[in-house]
Amino acid sequence: MGSHEDLRPVRRGEGSSVHVVVVGAGEVGMAIAKNLEAGHEVVVVDRDPDVVDDLNYSLDVLAIQGNGTEIATLREARVDQADMVIACTDGDEVNLVICGAAKTLSDAFAIARVRRRALLETWEGTEGAFGVDFMVCTDLLAAKAIFRISGLPAAHDVDMFAGGLIRMAEFEIGPDSPIANQTVQDADRYDSLTFAGIFRDGDMVVARGDSMIRPHDRVVVIGSPDSVAGFADDVVCTPANGREEIVIVGASEIGFQAAREFEEHGHKPRLIEQDPDRAREVAEALPNTLVMESDATDIEFLDREHVNEADIVIAALGSDEKNLLVSLLARRLGVERTVAVIENVEYAELFETVGVDVAVNPREETAEEIVRFTRANRTEKVAMLEHDRAEVLEIEVGADSPLAGQSIMDSVSEFPDGMVIGAVSRQGRFITPRGDTVLESGDHVVVFVDGEVLEDVLEVM
Repeated sequence: MGSHEDLRPVRRGEGSSVHVVVVGAGEVGMAIAKNLEAGHEVVVVDRDPDVVDDLNYSLDVLAIQGNGTEIATLREARVDQADMVIACTDGDEVNLVICGAAKTLSDAFAIARVRRRALLETWEGTEGAFGVDFMVCTDLLAAKAIFRISGLPAAHDVDMFAGGLIRMAEFEIGPDSPIANQTVQDADRYDSLTFAGIFRDGDMVVARGDSMIRPHDRVVVIGSPDSVAGFADDVVCTPANGREEIVIVGASEIGFQAAREFEEHGHKPRLIEQDPDRAREVAEALPNTLVMESDATDIEFLDREHVNEADIVIAALGSDEKNLLVSLLARRLGVERTVAVIENVEYAELFETVGVDVAVNPREETAEEIVRFTRANRTEKVAMLEHDRAEVLEIEVGADSPLAGQSIMDSVSEFPDGMVIGAVSRQGRFITPRGDTVLESGDHVVVFVDGEVLEDVLEVM
């Protein structure tokens, strides 16, 4: 993510519709439009007429065919009336031009998606560069997601809230797990931990005391970092060994940024890159990474370099198919855990079905970050789960919030079913929520919300 955390998009008065223009209807743009359609007036601009037709039929948005870098198209999208413009095409420079053009027509808050970290660093080092108010870097977000997930055994998704005080994680429960075939009430024996939701066969269940946890369920828990780590070690699998043996395959920008992320946290990963020039380039930039020039599909090389002893192999090559192949080869060699970067979100389920432990989609990470920022006056942070089936939100309790001054047991009755308060941060202290916990104005609460009732919950908040 970029910096400039103090920036907030311009908002109209209470009761007014917020006009958002999204330029680019790829995976990122589609996810943003779908998430915002219920509570905003959304216009989507894309050059593909088939995509525009599909959007007009499938979502409650106005889709316009056109080039978002052209003033005439932006006028048609009523950018002059917009509160926010989100440029999320696949072209970095195109997105910067869109934001700059939009600024000539209005004072809309401009968000740009870029892939290259150098552009993000340029923007961070200036004030108002490119006409962009907020910038997200797709590859850096993906690298950070890889690092977070790698730190917890068996985790499929991990995120931090309240400045790192609260952690959310999603785990798959194996047949041999001590909590398999138990109710949530029986499994709830961890201090500072709340069971929030259960995903099973495409369905989602908000965790209640009598909810059963079945083998192969994915369970979402929220708690202190220590409690979530303890849950991972004791309940989900064998104790973690610190993930000291990390192999990254592919010095793509995501692979390079992931290696840098591991280095910055004290690890010494190994990185395999076939192209000699790229291998030399990243070796010079990564002093604590062992860069090896080789074809990662060469079984003899992998065996000779003892890749089978790695705790985790991260496939970050230039194509989904190659990342799948590398992950399957690593599995065949006996690697404990594999993470693969996928560009096509439709492949995620296939990857995990055939044995890839975690599939990280850079576009999903980007959409999540942008959606968080569009709700900046209501939520501090957003994590989307299972392709937007549910969300985990960090919300600051305001003085006029129905949560303030009441016990959790009394206040949740004012909210629709489908919400669980997972943790509370109060002036830097972690509080495990219980029915008799009284929330105060200024508290930060982390809540798990069924996607179907998300807008209703946000309205009450």
